[in-house]
Amino acid sequence: MKKITAFIPSYSESVEEYFLNQLSDVPLVEKVYFLTNREKKEEENSIVIDNLFSANTLQKLADRVKTEYLLLITKPAKINFGLYSLERMLAVAENSSAGIVYSDYYEITSHTAPHPLIDYQLGSVRDDFDFGSVILINSDAFKKAVKKTEADLYYAGFYSLRLSISQERMILRIPEFLYSAEELDTRKSGERQFDYVDPRNRAVQIEMEHAATNHLKKIGAFLEPNFKEVDLSKEKFGVEASVIIPVKNRVKTISNAVESALKQKTNFPFNIIIVDNHSTDGTTELLKAFASKNKNIIYIIPQRKDLLIGGCWNEAVYHQSCGRFAVQLDSDDVYKDENSLQIVIETFEKEKCAMVIGSYILTDFSLNKIPPGLIDHKEWTPDNGPNNALRINGLGAPRAFYTPLLQKIKIPNVSYGEDYFLGITFSREYKIGRIYEPIYFCRRWEGNSDSSLSIEKINLNNLYKDRLRTFEILARQKKNTIK
Repeated sequence: MKKITAFIPSYSESVEEYFLNQLSDVPLVEKVYFLTNREKKEEENSIVIDNLFSANTLQKLADRVKTEYLLLITKPAKINFGLYSLERMLAVAENSSAGIVYSDYYEITSHTAPHPLIDYQLGSVRDDFDFGSVILINSDAFKKAVKKTEADLYYAGFYSLRLSISQERMILRIPEFLYSAEELDTRKSGERQFDYVDPRNRAVQIEMEHAATNHLKKIGAFLEPNFKEVDLSKEKFGVEASVIIPVKNRVKTISNAVESALKQKTNFPFNIIIVDNHSTDGTTELLKAFASKNKNIIYIIPQRKDLLIGGCWNEAVYHQSCGRFAVQLDSDDVYKDENSLQIVIETFEKEKCAMVIGSYILTDFSLNKIPPGLIDHKEWTPDNGPNNALRINGLGAPRAFYTPLLQKIKIPNVSYGEDYFLGITFSREYKIGRIYEPIYFCRRWEGNSDSSLSIEKINLNNLYKDRLRTFEILARQKKNTIK
């Protein structure tokens, strides 16, 4: 019995011929449609679309599909289906009643390499979740979700649709390599990382936020902008602010970071707490020299040797010399000028908030601006920022916190995602102040931990942040239930 209708983006007649040669003899496939925006009349096996992910396109697919499942190719890629791969996907879909099934695959570039994906979970609400290039969708679930999808969504149609499907059915990954894909986007992870904050993509972001917000409302995790008030002057501190610098083996950049902190001009006392996580490259010697010449530097080498970035932050935050506000400075970054710290603390005082997030300029190692330049995260709005934060992968820098609350929340002992955890956790209860002018230079260089990651490391990072979102969604659902 033929149970699958295939929908494939068409970029040329050769691509169409390539897929027809593969799928025409597959017994499960009843019909193959090619999706194109090329100027031509719709033919029997082609559908003219405006955008692959628009609600209008989804409606056209729903009108065409007569089988129990539809196969959708989601990326510009040449796909080589593995032996009985569609049968395998179909079996999992039928046995589980899943709404969407996807699988790991082999990536073809200059060579062929495994490309594992990660499991979908409650917190997989970011709009860039990677399903690979091939997904199998239950047609009933698809058509039901299409009816719920707002017709004017041009960019976020598919995003809205898969969120809607996830509300009623499972989305399952098959941890098997069922096909090979030759993709066209070959940029490194560090180059793709900031696509979503490119100003040219602002219209996309607005639609994605709208779809994400609607989803959170439907699953009971939407937050109204009702924040707890924070009395910032309630407790006494020796200094008003502490610049916190966790560091390990950054001999090439740590001097710049410390010097930028020392140059800060403020109308309040501050100190610099440096947590040297047992460096072995000469960083320790540099820092000891700085500390010997500057009384406002608190230099710490932790006794523990199992600390990551979050653990180093905890060492600083719980130190008796930590100030009222704890302000981030990464060991390979610098403040934009001598006014950055003053601007951060003034934002706390003005907005009476528990956390402040700034904006930064992306630079190379020599501090020359590189694309996309300013990262201001203007997708954050005072009313909906806490909800939209669950859709995106980062909130900005530098970050600063009201120390008593930071001590209460505590920071996970990890070296990735600890800042994101704090942002979504603080925003559940407290107002977050934003600075949209640049106050920070963020270096991108080969020493960065995320400059060029393996797929395995990318997956671990994404899986962790999705898990943080899962924890946070559950917490917000609980909060809304016990109001």
